[in-house]
Amino acid sequence: MIYRVEATVRVPVRDTEVTDRVKDAVGNLFPNVELETRDGEVIGTTHSLDHFSELLHRQEILDTARNEFFARQSGQYFSFSLKKQAAFQSVVNFAVGEESELGEIDVEVRVDDPGVEAYIDHIAPPTEDGRPVTDDR
Repeated sequence: MIYRVEATVRVPVRDTEVTDRVKDAVGNLFPNVELETRDGEVIGTTHSLDHFSELLHRQEILDTARNEFFARQSGQYFSFSLKKQAAFQSVVNFAVGEESELGEIDVEVRVDDPGVEAYIDHIAPPTEDGRPVTDDR
């Protein structure tokens, strides 16, 4: 199935950080993202979360991801925040609670086709006993 999505990534760049390193951290999770720097933040878009999905599968955090995605789903959008420090190590770590001192990687995903729930099922399928029950990848 072909998915029509656009993910917008926004990351603050603190005075103590090197912008290229922040871009590298984002690229570790979203290698196809097209990034630019403006007004103290890195902003980018991508049309694929396939690598991100692979990381979710590899780290075995599909249930956590689904909970985050559905908790912040509205209409054709869902969003989530990730810890920047973990992204430097190519690790997905959802940011919950208080914002970290480095700031977070904020991601908003618009799903045009086939729909938000189907796309979430694609990148983070439901599990049973820790194993994906439907995995159309």
